[in-house]
Amino acid sequence: MAQPLRPPSAGRAAALLGLLVLGALVGVAGALVQPAWFPGGLLLALAGEAGTVLGAARLTRSRSGGIAVAAGWMIMVVLLTVSRPEGDFLFAAGSGSYLFLLGGIAAAVICATFGPGRQPDGDPARLRK
Repeated sequence: MAQPLRPPSAGRAAALLGLLVLGALVGVAGALVQPAWFPGGLLLALAGEAGTVLGAARLTRSRSGGIAVAAGWMIMVVLLTVSRPEGDFLFAAGSGSYLFLLGGIAAAVICATFGPGRQPDGDPARLRK
């Protein structure tokens, strides 16, 4: 019989919130680096995001850490794509910006799924016999 899900502890919730903020910071840094040294800046920004998502998933020993970083990155990048009333914008309409957006989303999904899944009762076997 499956055990009911428990709400996360306060420490785990604080860690996931911190990882969300870290993802947002990685998104801002990547948005500033990727147009500076094309294509090296783009590769550096995507590698930084992928490493942060994968590292968070490994650190928390669950996919939720990677998802928190990916969510923070995605929220910040979407907010940075919006132009202001003055006409200012951060992302130009070029191939580098689109590669950063789409490649970042793909890297976040791929790396977040590499995190270890939850096992019932801490057993290393997937199915009991």
